[in-house]
Amino acid sequence: MIANKKIFSIGFILMVAFSAVLVAMFMPLFNGHNGLQTMDNLYNSISKGSANYIPKAAKAVGKLSDKQVDVTIKLKSAEQADQTARLFNAGGGMVNVNAETLKVSGDISAMLNNCLADAQLMYDNNGDAVQSKYGYEPRRVMYNWWQACAKMEEALNKQSQFDKATAIHSVMTKAIEPAYNYFGVQAQNIKDRIGVVIFSLVFYVIYTMWYGFGILFMFEGWGLQLEH
Repeated sequence: MIANKKIFSIGFILMVAFSAVLVAMFMPLFNGHNGLQTMDNLYNSISKGSANYIPKAAKAVGKLSDKQVDVTIKLKSAEQADQTARLFNAGGGMVNVNAETLKVSGDISAMLNNCLADAQLMYDNNGDAVQSKYGYEPRRVMYNWWQACAKMEEALNKQSQFDKATAIHSVMTKAIEPAYNYFGVQAQNIKDRIGVVIFSLVFYVIYTMWYGFGILFMFEGWGLQLEH
């Protein structure tokens, strides 16, 4: 039995309207995307506008000018080793390939600066230039850079060359990872979309309360109450 039809009706109407909006949010009403995808793309583009840390990584690499490295790293496959060798060669490194194992030597700053150049191209969504440079898919290039740098960092730490390992870690986190993750995303300044951002945040708060009050009124209309 419904104890208070008026309150129950208000809650029911709120829940029906809430459900209608929820269904609309999952429909491709925004240039072929649903509401959640549109908001996700918006916040990705805004975050990209403030996530270019490649110049900071370049400063760390600059401190290693003319410093040499000689490391041996093992990758997952011979194919990946061959692809990765091209990356180091393009940066002036000397590479000896033996199946999935690479012996890399040369000026570490030159090799890492080449990596930063590739990362900047990817961050700028210029994947064609990266593919033309190495002959394979640009996101794969970034993946191979990350794998190779991770192996080099480990090897250099074992050699107690911590300054070089630290610089490589900076390149991985401040250049390679953002370049890979944000590839294809168009950067936007939050000031240019401030109206949409404010609307989305206010809508989120109201929509959450909307659901809460709908449930509250329906339960109260049923006569359900919390008692101590």
